[in-house]
Amino acid sequence: MDTPNTPHKAGFVNIIGNPNVGKSTLMNRLVGERLSIITSKAQTTRHRILGIVSGPDFQIVYSDTPGVLKPKYKLQESMLEFSRSALSDADVLVYVTDTVEQPDKNNDFLTRVQSMAADGTPVLVVINKIDLTTPEKLEELVSWWHTAIPTAEIIPVSAQEGFNVEPVIKRIVSLLPEGPAYYPKDTLTDKSLRFFASEIIREKILTHYDKELPYSVEVAIESYEESPTLDRIGAVIYVSRQSQKGIIIGHRGTKLKQVGTEARKDLEAFLGKKVFLEIFVKVAEGWRDNDRALRQFGYNND
Repeated sequence: MDTPNTPHKAGFVNIIGNPNVGKSTLMNRLVGERLSIITSKAQTTRHRILGIVSGPDFQIVYSDTPGVLKPKYKLQESMLEFSRSALSDADVLVYVTDTVEQPDKNNDFLTRVQSMAADGTPVLVVINKIDLTTPEKLEELVSWWHTAIPTAEIIPVSAQEGFNVEPVIKRIVSLLPEGPAYYPKDTLTDKSLRFFASEIIREKILTHYDKELPYSVEVAIESYEESPTLDRIGAVIYVSRQSQKGIIIGHRGTKLKQVGTEARKDLEAFLGKKVFLEIFVKVAEGWRDNDRALRQFGYNND
């Protein structure tokens, strides 16, 4: 029930930025739940993921997006489209940068953000990882961003430590337009349990395998049987080349077993019940450049 005499506010708050600046860590802090996978590797987020926070007189629909990059194959083209779409429907835009990257790293995308700000879209520039810099350098960065986007508000944070995140939330609520909720107030996300199961498994692959291999992998949930005390999940890890299958499985299956065990524990924590997880490995030759495979994995909507 809305607070008496208080207008209800609701809007889409889209989180964008370059790869590896901490967008997913910030998203999870803002939502208060672990919805986006987090690793130290760039390009971990592949989809646009909604996280919904509701109060008595507001609803924030957060949107985490893939890092902006120059596409090398069709998968990355789809990822870039998720990020571009976030520019078109934002009531509030949260542009995440950090104290490590060059501020003008992606000029083309930054130009679009500047254009949106000039057209009146509220923009918050969140400078992340302030624990990795000095006060003097942070002051220089803040000054740079004030010049680059004069209408933007600059908020330095450490998303990893949760420092100064609360002011971001309060400012977002104040900037929301008036309107009814877009989703039922008890909704947390637009994604299914199958989606989160696949993402948790993929996170373990990103953690335990080196170099290009994790970026050649996709996870599909083939079966999902729910019960009050136990969920049975059947998953397939798809690799893009035959030679990668053995690497994923490891000597006598040890690597795959490690991935499965850690994913099962995280799933049990996420779901609050026991999980039986079975994982197979299959080859989908060149899936990252295959339109049919990309549609199957939820990247193309055409």
